[in-house]
Amino acid sequence: MAVWIQAQQLQGDALHQMQSLYGQHFPIEVRHYLSHWIEGQLWDAVDLENPQEEFKAKRLLDSLIQELQNKAEHQVGEDGFLLKIKLGHYASQLKRLTGLNTAHVLFVFQSTYDRCPLELVRCIKHILYTEQRLVREATNSSSPVGGMMDSMSQKYQQINQAFEELRLMTQDTENDLRKLQHNQEYFIIQYQESLRIQAQLTSLATLPPADRQLREPALLNKRATVETWLTREANTLQKYRLDLAEKHQKTLQLLRKQQTIILDDELIQWKRRQQLAGNGGPPEGGLDILQSWCEKLAETIWQNRQQIRRAEHLRQQLPIPGPIEELLNELNSTITDIISALVTSTFIIEKQPPQVLKTQTKFAATVRLLVGGKLNVHMNPPQVKATIISEQQAKALLKNENTRNDSSGEILNNNCVMEYHQTTGTLSAHFRNMSLKRIKRSDRRGAESVTEEKFTILFESQFSVGGNELVFQVKTLSLPVVVIVHGSQDNNATATVLWDNAFAEPGRVPFLVPDKVLWPQLCDAINMKYKAEVQSNRGLSEENLVFLAQKAFSSSSNNPDDYRNMTMTWSQFNRESLPGRNFTFWQWFDGVMELTKKHLKPHWNDGAILGFVNKQQAQDMLMSKPNGTFLLRFSDSEIGGITIAWRMVWNLMPYTTKDFSIRSLADRISDLNHLLFLYPDRPKDEVFSKYYTPPLCKQPPLCTAKAVDVSTFLFIFPLVCPAPISFSPFFSSLLFTHHFLPSVTFRINHYILDLEFRSAISLLLQNDSMLDADGDFDLDDTMDVARHVEELLRRPVENQWGGQQS
Repeated sequence: MAVWIQAQQLQGDALHQMQSLYGQHFPIEVRHYLSHWIEGQLWDAVDLENPQEEFKAKRLLDSLIQELQNKAEHQVGEDGFLLKIKLGHYASQLKRLTGLNTAHVLFVFQSTYDRCPLELVRCIKHILYTEQRLVREATNSSSPVGGMMDSMSQKYQQINQAFEELRLMTQDTENDLRKLQHNQEYFIIQYQESLRIQAQLTSLATLPPADRQLREPALLNKRATVETWLTREANTLQKYRLDLAEKHQKTLQLLRKQQTIILDDELIQWKRRQQLAGNGGPPEGGLDILQSWCEKLAETIWQNRQQIRRAEHLRQQLPIPGPIEELLNELNSTITDIISALVTSTFIIEKQPPQVLKTQTKFAATVRLLVGGKLNVHMNPPQVKATIISEQQAKALLKNENTRNDSSGEILNNNCVMEYHQTTGTLSAHFRNMSLKRIKRSDRRGAESVTEEKFTILFESQFSVGGNELVFQVKTLSLPVVVIVHGSQDNNATATVLWDNAFAEPGRVPFLVPDKVLWPQLCDAINMKYKAEVQSNRGLSEENLVFLAQKAFSSSSNNPDDYRNMTMTWSQFNRESLPGRNFTFWQWFDGVMELTKKHLKPHWNDGAILGFVNKQQAQDMLMSKPNGTFLLRFSDSEIGGITIAWRMVWNLMPYTTKDFSIRSLADRISDLNHLLFLYPDRPKDEVFSKYYTPPLCKQPPLCTAKAVDVSTFLFIFPLVCPAPISFSPFFSSLLFTHHFLPSVTFRINHYILDLEFRSAISLLLQNDSMLDADGDFDLDDTMDVARHVEELLRRPVENQWGGQQS
């Protein structure tokens, strides 16, 4: 729920606090009418402490002005007219405030945003944070969804608060360092004074005794005073140094904690979302907020590192015995480790290469350095190299074993220079035309096939920061990829990728995944994949998942609870064939997805396809329904097939992609006049008519030439045959098989029927021996008879029908 909608429901003091956020500096009307737009912007991506971020704030300000103008233009009616004037007034005020004549413009926003669009961002961030806090306090996270959003908002707020604390701590140590430097410089001056006094005392030896006795006491007193001051100030400087080092230790502790939250929590979660997106999960989201956080970390780390180096320089300039040298060395080592971890962890793959990678096929990928702009890496743009390596090579790489120049194949166009985009502040390398020329496979283990072998694309680069002060070698691995050489391998390769993406643990050894998982976990994975592939919000229902469990485990239980603690192994998923079939569970399920995606998506979205129903369930469901009631279910016996079951009760041979490339499901159902009601009781035309192919022209029944298939002919045959016919079960079923033969054009006469044609039909009607083992009709066995009918239909019309034409 939008924050503004919830904020309007506040009561009492919370409402007064919310109202006090608005005034001349930001009218509440602007918040109300642009609430959706305001809450959709990435305000946190703007660093308020960085003047270079002003261009982002200016963009937001311009967009706000445009939104106000658009809103004003679309107001109608009496109230709308007044609102139009008011919103247009606000827009013009904001617009003028960005111009040169602001000294003469006394409008609402002048005092706050005159020449400083960053203040607009600061104002809106403050408003949003306060509203979120008030709503959170009022609701106490009572709603699960609201609680989740509130938790995210609270987490972001905590991160921003920690950055503010770090900023203040860094500013405090900067002030202390300047004070230390000032005191040390004065100390050095006084030390030089003591040396001068000592030189004067030494020179007294050349003077007559009387003169020496006259001047010596004063110099001795002065030297004693200065030495006393120097001793005291040396202790004070040492204390200042120790206090500063302790403050830096606290800052680095908070820095490390903040970096852990951002890199080990937020960035890892982003990578996990990216991995699940490969299975059809929601998009991983943009990197703008993460980059802004990482840039703040980089800036704060670098500031503290420079402070520590300056403190070390002051120590070298004026050595004072004590533990400070060891402390500074420790601080310098810690801050270097922190910045190294930041740089190496923020070299990431923004756009992953395809996880099913076909040789000799172009592919793309994008890598990005989230701190590249802040550390000025772009001043000397680094080059990134891409290499494909095996799972074993990836393991060795993470163990820091020597794998240099090792690869498992050859990638063309695998070098790319990182480019800096000024408007977005991103430093990235876009590999647009890579191609895997060849692959070198390793020895496979046991029953492992080539489509179970995992590789990865290694991206690596080297660059320096701080004028070659620090040199970094960065590497990052893509998600595992499966290399194929033929499209027929895609199905099994996708299964390997699906299993890996779904069940990989963060921080795993490449690319270990569990060999078995709980059935509910697998259900989540295949449901996510199904919705994404079919592009539908209608996922797999509990009844669908029970059907899949029955198929996977060869079970007859209809109770979902019976499967909750059952596990499915990788072998059961896509290595071992289903009982009595020559395909695996995944191959069957993937065939269903492909068929639905290509040909059945609108019908699935309409709820017209039950799909996941076995033959016996279909019969039980239809038995109590009127004749002509039918349902659509996915074939058990054929990959990527759907069949029609109807009340009589028959199951047609499955339709596949090949069939639907000739004629659509809706048109086929339209052709079958005996199909009347879609289960449970919906007239078929009500469900499917909007998908029927419109006829090219109106045709008189039974007398106009048209292209037909055998099933269409068999529907009209009883009307044109003058002799009474007893339909065998085979013929009745053939009425509904509806498989297309090559289309033929013929004309039908109501009275004349060729004797040879009649004899062929008689043979067709008497043949009752072509049922397959599952009770469906084997099209291959029926085609000989059907082709004989077709051959008769192909003969010239004048010969076949005695030359009579209607």
